[in-house]
Amino acid sequence: MEWAKLPRYNPTMTKIGIVGCAGRMGRMLIREVLATPGCALSGGTEVQGPLIGTDLGVLAGGNATGIVVTGDATALFAASDAIIDFTVPAATKIHADLAAAAGTALVIGTTGLGADVLTAIDAAAKKAPVVRSANMSVGVNVLLALTQKLAATLGDDYDIEIVEMHHRHKVDAPSGTALALGEAAAKGRGVSLNTAARRTRDGQVGARPKGEIGFATLRGGDVVGEHTVMFAADGERIEITHKASSRELFAKGAVRAAVWAAGRAPGLYAMTDVLDLS
Repeated sequence: MEWAKLPRYNPTMTKIGIVGCAGRMGRMLIREVLATPGCALSGGTEVQGPLIGTDLGVLAGGNATGIVVTGDATALFAASDAIIDFTVPAATKIHADLAAAAGTALVIGTTGLGADVLTAIDAAAKKAPVVRSANMSVGVNVLLALTQKLAATLGDDYDIEIVEMHHRHKVDAPSGTALALGEAAAKGRGVSLNTAARRTRDGQVGARPKGEIGFATLRGGDVVGEHTVMFAADGERIEITHKASSRELFAKGAVRAAVWAAGRAPGLYAMTDVLDLS
């Protein structure tokens, strides 16, 4: 494959490491880093197991690179300009602490984060640049901006419903992107999503309260990700939709964020900052 022929490193390149490199997104991120001009793959980590010692290029379905999977995340942070994390909340908390200690840029695409992980990320952002986004897609981030604008313009005469669908293996619901869309809608209206959200409906729930922001979650098949925001009023309905057919767009966005964040001042950033949509 052409991406495996690219040079791994020179002093002008952004050195990017992948934690959780053996997962579907991890392998795609390896390919994207190797294929992106100006980027060098600094390494990849996994939990201890049979994949330790596997060449990263071979792991990602290409030619050998001479860089192997390790279990030493501390060393990877020290050797990298930026780290990309699409793992699980418990691991992301550890990686946030490592980013703070090393001052290494951290790009977080992990979703379903609890309060303890968010606290660790906030602490890391005081010592390192951290980009956190529920979705790294350029298109989704445009959708977020449009959702906020429409919510502000239309007001609460329009009921807002957010519908998302993902593959059968997704473990969190609603998706992180759906919740981000809810936050964008709530921000547009000047309200708190915590008080406006209705995440489930079952049984005799009564009439829909004015100002509610509803969520519907669908799971099945191999759907990469689909999100629709509906603004429904008497006599009309506005729908804006994003459909992802490949995870490559998330990998491309994450690598773009890593290059943008490397060497930047400490702080908590979003993809809207990376894309200059703020």
